[in-house]
Amino acid sequence: MQHLKARDVMTRPVVSARENASARDVAMQLLCGLYSGMPVTNQNGEVKGVITEHDLLKAVKSGEELVRITAGDVMTHDAITVDVDTSVDKVAEILMDKNIIRVPVTQDGKLTGVVSRCDILRSFLEPEFITHM
Repeated sequence: MQHLKARDVMTRPVVSARENASARDVAMQLLCGLYSGMPVTNQNGEVKGVITEHDLLKAVKSGEELVRITAGDVMTHDAITVDVDTSVDKVAEILMDKNIIRVPVTQDGKLTGVVSRCDILRSFLEPEFITHM
């Protein structure tokens, strides 16, 4: 695991929301994309936070209308990120220590991918089932 880097296992292209995106639109993207969270970036592609189903549920439960609030309003600020050259061992440690599902990956300060727990697990599995086209 130590020889692998974040760049080797990250998912890309990565979908992110802008800070001014409607929380409703983010919720729709999460539902359609079949993932539970995404990075939030500014116009320069720098990660400003992460928005998850948990954040959206919390907003709805507190009486917010998702159409009236933005990703920036409900996101988790100060997102933990890793560089493309961070070892997968270190990424796994961060995910476990912080009890998070995914971490945005940056290169030169800009979002370039996401590594999730399943990305790391997938890198260690030999496929037993293969789809042939």
